[in-house]
Amino acid sequence: MDAKALAPGIKPGRLDGELIAAGFSDLHPPLDGHEAHVAADRCYFCHDAPCVTACPTDIDIPLFIRQISTGMPEAAARTILEQNILGGMCARVCPTETLCEEVCVRETAEGKPVEIGRLQRYATDTVMAKGVHPFMRAAPTGKRIAVVGAGPAGLACAHRLAMKGHEVTIYEARPKPGGLNEYGIAAYKSTEDFAAREVDWLMQIGGITLREGQVLGRDITLDGLREAHDAVFLGMGLGGVNALGVSGDDREGVTDAVDFIADLRQVSDLAALPVGRDVVVIGGGMTAIDAAVQSRLLGAMNVTLVYRRSRERMAASRYEQDLAASKGVHIICGASPVAVHGNGTVREVEFEFTDDDLAPTGERFRLPADQVFRAIGQTLVGEGLPELSGRKIAVSGAGRTTVDGVWAGGDCAAGGDDLTVTAVAEGRDAAEDIHARLMG
Repeated sequence: MDAKALAPGIKPGRLDGELIAAGFSDLHPPLDGHEAHVAADRCYFCHDAPCVTACPTDIDIPLFIRQISTGMPEAAARTILEQNILGGMCARVCPTETLCEEVCVRETAEGKPVEIGRLQRYATDTVMAKGVHPFMRAAPTGKRIAVVGAGPAGLACAHRLAMKGHEVTIYEARPKPGGLNEYGIAAYKSTEDFAAREVDWLMQIGGITLREGQVLGRDITLDGLREAHDAVFLGMGLGGVNALGVSGDDREGVTDAVDFIADLRQVSDLAALPVGRDVVVIGGGMTAIDAAVQSRLLGAMNVTLVYRRSRERMAASRYEQDLAASKGVHIICGASPVAVHGNGTVREVEFEFTDDDLAPTGERFRLPADQVFRAIGQTLVGEGLPELSGRKIAVSGAGRTTVDGVWAGGDCAAGGDDLTVTAVAEGRDAAEDIHARLMG
């Protein structure tokens, strides 16, 4: 980014490289072999394990933990990857504190669950470090499938279809595959270029061709894909960002949080990334938390996250909220933006307190700001799409859309909860349904 084009107050180099490197180090360092065995020994290996029910990808958690405890991490990895081929990334970013670990019997009894996420990372990192892909392709079927989007849903769908012997072409709009894993996850959750390394490892299955820079509606069309392929899977996520819808939200210094995170994930020198002195983040989901925390880690002096509803209704988990608070982020709930003030460049954001039904109370306040991040949700972008349900693609069963031969999954499809692990499950299940349709 050209420093001369920056708004006053937004500048790089607020912290030296050593401080930034420390702040962006691995949030949950990997377990070594001894630590993994100790953690695995805490599992009760429940026969009706609630953690399995809570996992969107239905991983047999007691089985893979038992395999670790008996010295077979490669077998544990296979147990995980058979259900979740992106198990390495999910081990890093999945909100285990509100899924498998929340219902762990140890959590219920002692308030300290088995560290399922870190054990999953130990197993998957072990097999990836050996560079050997644990799955083999079936005999070629002669069927060709198009996958739109190289995010978690598209990658999971493509891998499962390739494993069954189909030829898959992934059409990705961005210069690099990975979707939100590559562009939208906080850098301290996915260190050492893990997202790219996981995609490279996944592609070892063979039978998958990746075409980057292909935008649906510009470079490719749904009708064209249907004519050239036996089936189509749509997993392109959400490309648009909701506007604040208040006066002054187009002022210099007001940007989308997803763009800030994408820039941060791709920059080679974090110390060179500009950040404001007074940063205001508007929203209550994971994107808002990630933008707020990383602003602080880059050296912003004051970072305030403002959410329109109560703290209990924030999409970000309580763990993530507490993480933000521990990094110095001030969280204000029950307030909505009403105006962005400044002379061309943002200087203040005006808010009004609201009640539980979002009705304005008449009480207003202003926050100084030289940088404002919008994180109030994303929208579906695309032309010639199947029928929508609300603002997403309507699906039934395992991702079937209203257009014959077209499936959808991940954030672009209705009904999900916008988690990486859920996107993987939807891509995997759609692939199984596509396979059954093509072969049956």
